[in-house]
Amino acid sequence: MHYFVRAAIACIALGPAATSAQQPVPDIRFDANADFLALPAGLHLGEVAGVAVNKAGHVFVFSRTGARSTVHGQSSSQLFEFDGSGRLLREIGKDLYGFAFAHTVRIDPDGNLWAVDEGTNMVMKFNPAGRVTMVLGRREESVEVAAPRAAGAPPVRPGWGTFNRPTDVAWDIQGNVFIADGYNNSRVVKTDRNGRWVKTWGDRGTEPGQFNILHSMASDAQGNIYVGDRTNRRIQVFDSNGTFLRQFTIDVPFNKPPNVMVGSMPEPGANPLAASGAPWAICITPPPHQVLFSSDAVPGRIYKLALDGTVLGVLGEAGKEPGQFGWIHEIACPSEHQLYVAELLNWRVQKLTLH
Repeated sequence: MHYFVRAAIACIALGPAATSAQQPVPDIRFDANADFLALPAGLHLGEVAGVAVNKAGHVFVFSRTGARSTVHGQSSSQLFEFDGSGRLLREIGKDLYGFAFAHTVRIDPDGNLWAVDEGTNMVMKFNPAGRVTMVLGRREESVEVAAPRAAGAPPVRPGWGTFNRPTDVAWDIQGNVFIADGYNNSRVVKTDRNGRWVKTWGDRGTEPGQFNILHSMASDAQGNIYVGDRTNRRIQVFDSNGTFLRQFTIDVPFNKPPNVMVGSMPEPGANPLAASGAPWAICITPPPHQVLFSSDAVPGRIYKLALDGTVLGVLGEAGKEPGQFGWIHEIACPSEHQLYVAELLNWRVQKLTLH
């Protein structure tokens, strides 16, 4: 089936205070396949938090499913590998100690698989054979009680070598690792390719270089790091040393009532997570011609951007049908014309072909 949205107007912030002139944003026509994963009888996905695609076209799905080892109540992470036709090949890391509440899954330039688990505060590297070869962070011990922070209490001081609800991972051209640390620590962590901590940058706030929920992360061919600063409704760009380069927002009007799907209709400024353009998921296509895709929850669209922040096109909206989206949590973009989107609310992965 073909889908498209109406043309709109975008205003892109190129720096802390600068904005571009208004320009028309084209519709992007696309086909959506919501049933390309062939799940065996008795196997079900839960909230699909992560999706990644390797160079062979295999699709990796990180899902919040089952009730095995428990953190955040009765929840568990499962990581599956499918071939390019959607046939299940294997489950990776079954009952793994670091799996509790899936957040994202990524493939590094060497073909290794990385899983970021928000529930255990761990980032795990798997080789192509599915063996764990590196662990970053450490989960809370079973004998410890996770005490909630009192309302109004200052945030816990970030620790060295640990995370607090991490969300994503990226790499530069030297193989250094960057972790979005994420919900509570509001910082980027940099380690070298062997896991040795190099530096961190950022804290909670609204200034350039500050964050409020780093929810997604990607890197370009030059090794620059793009951070989806979700609650601040912007994408910030840094070099591999953490130097702030630029930031941009996505301001494409939506001219009909949005399908909110969960919660009440957002009022302007009331809920930044439900604001149009707030980056829930970002990805950057492979070189030589790189573009960035970003998604929001309300009105539930995907935006195609140049790396300078110019909005090149927009597609989709929130909903339950094929070609509609329910909280896209991760996007895999193996090419400019092929996307895989992981949805929390619809418990699925959709394969999109853009025209």
